[in-house]
Amino acid sequence: MPSKYFQELVRAMRILGEMDDTLFVGQGVGCAGTTMTDTLNEVPRDKLLEFPVAEDLQAGYCLGLALTGKLPVCIFPRWNFMLCAANQIVNHIDRLPIYSNGGYKPKMIIRVAVPVTDPFDPGPQHDDDFTLAFKHMLRTVQLLRLPEAEDIVPAYTWAAQHDGVTILVEYTDQYGAIPSGVPEREMEKLDAVR
Repeated sequence: MPSKYFQELVRAMRILGEMDDTLFVGQGVGCAGTTMTDTLNEVPRDKLLEFPVAEDLQAGYCLGLALTGKLPVCIFPRWNFMLCAANQIVNHIDRLPIYSNGGYKPKMIIRVAVPVTDPFDPGPQHDDDFTLAFKHMLRTVQLLRLPEAEDIVPAYTWAAQHDGVTILVEYTDQYGAIPSGVPEREMEKLDAVR
C-alpha cells in the first residue's frame, strides 16, 4: 500500500501536469521501470517524455525547453544518475543567470531521489545521497529536501512558481511502493526476504 508520502507525490505531479507549460522528462517517465514512474500515473500521457540513458543530454535538453518558455520537470530516479548530469546542472543550468548577467534565468524543476538499500540493494554505484555535495556546488539553483509527506505539495507548488531552477530531493524509503513493472512473483521473493 503506497504511503501518504507517495500519495502526496502523485498529487504534486497531478498539479504540475495540469499546468499548460509543463513537460516531464527522464528515465522511467513514459515507460515502467522505477518507483518514481507510478507517481506520474495522473499526469497526461502527452506530457511524459521517456528519455534514453543520457543524463547530461537530458539536463541540457531540459535547459533548452526552459529557455523556450516550457517548465520542464527533469526526473532522475537516483542521485547516482543525476551525477552524470553534473556538468549541465553546475556549469550551465546553475551558472547561466550569472554569466548572462541576468539575461537568461531558466525555470525548471529537477526531481531526484535518495534510494533505499533494503530489501533490494541497488549496489554501491546506485545508492548514494549527493545532496550536500550539490548544495555546495550550486550558486543560483535552489535545493530543497522533502523528508516528510507534508513538505511535498507546498515545495513542488513553490518550485513551479519560483523564477529559477529548483532541485527537489525525495526519499524512496518513504514511498511504501515498489518499482513499476516489477512482476508480482518478484515482489513475493522480496517480501520473503523481509
